[in-house]
Amino acid sequence: MIVNGYSYKNIKKAANFLKKGEPIAFPTETVYGLGANIYNKKSVAKIFEIKQRPFFDPLIVHIANLKQLEEVAKIEDERIYLLAKHFWPGPLTLILPKQKRISYLITAGLETVAIRMPSNIIALSLIQELDSPIAAPSANLFTHLSPTTAQHVLKQLGNKIKLILDGGKTTCGVESTILSIEKNKKPVVLRMGGLPIENIEKIIGKIINPTKKSQKVLAPGNLKNHYAPQKPLIIINNEKEIPKYLKNNKQKIGYLAFQKINNKKILSDYKILSSQGDFKEAASNFFDYLHQLDDGPAEIILAEKIKEVNLGKAMMERLTKAAHR
Repeated sequence: MIVNGYSYKNIKKAANFLKKGEPIAFPTETVYGLGANIYNKKSVAKIFEIKQRPFFDPLIVHIANLKQLEEVAKIEDERIYLLAKHFWPGPLTLILPKQKRISYLITAGLETVAIRMPSNIIALSLIQELDSPIAAPSANLFTHLSPTTAQHVLKQLGNKIKLILDGGKTTCGVESTILSIEKNKKPVVLRMGGLPIENIEKIIGKIINPTKKSQKVLAPGNLKNHYAPQKPLIIINNEKEIPKYLKNNKQKIGYLAFQKINNKKILSDYKILSSQGDFKEAASNFFDYLHQLDDGPAEIILAEKIKEVNLGKAMMERLTKAAHR
């Protein structure tokens, strides 16, 4: 059931579901989340069941204030407060040593926990009404396209959940940037996301982007095959490469362009992320347009490479994983 998320009555209803152990979906500024009370293990387990998500993939804990941060994590580095001051609420997730009370179910057996403070007013109001942090991955089936509208959630999860708080289309459009902070070590980016790395480096200095991936999944969204539409997706350099897919495969083509398309006649469907070349606008449209192309007449989706600067890094990371089948 989709209800208006800006209604206090519905936020209270959602909090009551969480108190009873029923996961619900709610908007954040990045994507819609599937939430459970972090202290209700059965409810947290239901998240994995609903999403068909493996238990080795950790969840992000959403908080509403710094008191809840200290309730969930051990603060061993002053840079954490510096990052919180500059970027919370917002699309930044920090990987920190967990407090004992945090279930290993949430952390996938790790001694660290992923935490963020969303800026969406509905998400913050829900956490405050529950008076507890909320564990919430994206409200979609595992490895499928992330949801940026309540309708995306309904399409994938249907009657598996009892309530979806509708806050309209998310403003950021891609998941949070994930950063691991260890005392006396350089921070490590584990996932590109809605907060550009360049912005973070201005505050805390150089951030490491590991070339070697850990055998363990240290943060959400770190599997090779992720964020995928149901239709095959292929990344191409530019529009000039489209004809060879028409010629060889004789398929209906859907095209995801960054800024412009010169020849729309050869396409069965198309979307332009930002005609102004604005990365924020492109990111806010990213998953929504992929959903639309996936639902449209095309048999295959071609996606133009996006320049890997600013939020382009996050979008290209997701395209690469979506194309890995």
